[in-house]
Amino acid sequence: MKRCLSPWRSYRQARNITELADVARRRVPNFVFEYIYGGADDEVSLAHNRAAFDRYRFTPRTLTDVSVRDISTKLFGRKLDMPVVIGPTGFNGMVTKDGDLKLARAAAAHGIPFVLSTVSTVALEDIVRVPGGWAWMQIYFFRDRKFVQDLVSRCAAAGYDTIAVTTDSAIYGNREWDARNYSAPLVLNWRNKLDVACKPRWMLDVLVPDGVPTFKNLGDLLPPGGISPQGAAAEIGKQHMPSLNWDDIRWLRDTWKGKLILKGILSVEEASEAAELGVDGVVLSNHGGRQLDHAVSPLEILPEVRAAVGENMTVMLDSGFRRGTDILKAIILGADAVLLGRATLFGLGAGGEAGVNHVLDLLQTDLHRTLGLLGCRNLNELNKSLLRSA
Repeated sequence: MKRCLSPWRSYRQARNITELADVARRRVPNFVFEYIYGGADDEVSLAHNRAAFDRYRFTPRTLTDVSVRDISTKLFGRKLDMPVVIGPTGFNGMVTKDGDLKLARAAAAHGIPFVLSTVSTVALEDIVRVPGGWAWMQIYFFRDRKFVQDLVSRCAAAGYDTIAVTTDSAIYGNREWDARNYSAPLVLNWRNKLDVACKPRWMLDVLVPDGVPTFKNLGDLLPPGGISPQGAAAEIGKQHMPSLNWDDIRWLRDTWKGKLILKGILSVEEASEAAELGVDGVVLSNHGGRQLDHAVSPLEILPEVRAAVGENMTVMLDSGFRRGTDILKAIILGADAVLLGRATLFGLGAGGEAGVNHVLDLLQTDLHRTLGLLGCRNLNELNKSLLRSA
């Protein structure tokens, strides 16, 4: 019998994250899925992020008692139930109502952090109220420095202890497949309007009764009447700051007393400079292939970065993680944890909060299984002898 997957399967039947992506594709409108899935230009970096994992092969140990295994770790002195963080992604209210709250609750249920995007449709104060959660805040450096300072103060007042600054979005990437869905900025073309009309369940979830979700953390950055997605997008475009440099990071390091992370680093030299500046951690990232096409995969430079900054700096990475094998390859190569982006959004689109929980359950099971098959009982036993470059 020929292998085939049922086109009617639900998120509960998905055995992996790729299958969850197929379920999400059917449940949400095309323009929403394309916003999640697509990359920049020819999507070379998007494909390469996955291909980078294939460069490495495991050399497992077999004669070890692995009947009891532990996939927990520590990050900034706090315990994580697994070496995973749900990373920042914007406008999640278009995937499902209050999408960020659902992501935050799933993260809390699995004992891992959740990073809220500045361009979220849920207020940052609401996220820190999630019971048992550990919320971080992602920020952009906009031209309006007062807004940035006010946002940082707002984070401190709400009780956040960690801020992640996105460094690779000072200029917006060329996401052609995303742009093809619109006849004007954020105005859907007729094909996508018809597609939305064929998704009544999505419309009832997202658009009823309040209409298109709005950005809840942009505050005074938006002009009067600019709260709509079109108005906000236009203003954000004006606020991108190509002049972002180390002086801005120094200012933030002096202003923010909590943990500070730079997200978007793809240079060994910049990772080293961040360490010298007193930054607490970096996220190696090519923005999931959505900014500069033909950029290296974060996995490729991970060993060099770890060697350069030593063990005193937290090193994380994102871009392309789909399985527990991917995560453990990163840990072996020097990562403290990995960030998920599309993976948890596929779960969110496929089944809301329950879909995100399903993603994290799959990864948790996969991590336990892979750790045991490698002949290790905990993450501390992982070492480079278990991995070989292909």
